[in-house]
Amino acid sequence: MSEEMKNEAQNQEAQVAEDVAPAAEEQATEEAVELTEEQKLQAEIDELKAKLEEEENRYLRLRADFDNQRRRAVQDRQAAEKYRAQALLTELLPVLDNFERAMQVDVSSEDAQALYKGVEMVYKTLIAATEQEGLSIIPAVGAEFDPNVHQAVMQESDPEQASGIVLKELQKGYQLKDRVLRPSMVSVNE
Repeated sequence: MSEEMKNEAQNQEAQVAEDVAPAAEEQATEEAVELTEEQKLQAEIDELKAKLEEEENRYLRLRADFDNQRRRAVQDRQAAEKYRAQALLTELLPVLDNFERAMQVDVSSEDAQALYKGVEMVYKTLIAATEQEGLSIIPAVGAEFDPNVHQAVMQESDPEQASGIVLKELQKGYQLKDRVLRPSMVSVNE
């Protein structure tokens, strides 16, 4: 019997070993499945994080675009307000030139002097109205030549003046606030 018992004990051990082996394999498989589930969840989390970051960047870009557009609209509105009279004043420049030419004429008769005074009053009123809108005459004679506001049409030589100084103004230049409407046509010292 002792052999029988030995055989039976061996059979039981073999049975236990067979039962344990599939259980160990099953546990390893479950761990592998759980590991792959964890990996899948981690991959999904990483993907969602990447999408969230992408959407946050898109939101920030859209907000920056919106802010830039709003700022440009405000600047355009301010420029339109600041220079609203530009077209009208540009059209009035030849009128101012003609008034100045008319006032350079010598008058001798009483009627001509009365007419001259009337023209002078209209001219002064027109100048005051344009100055109120921001029109100003660009200084020329005696100033240093500035290509941003002066247009050189002649060169002359005057030893008493430094080089690059405006000697004569052939046509007045005007600017509206800080924008040049018409540059001064000038003669510059060599």
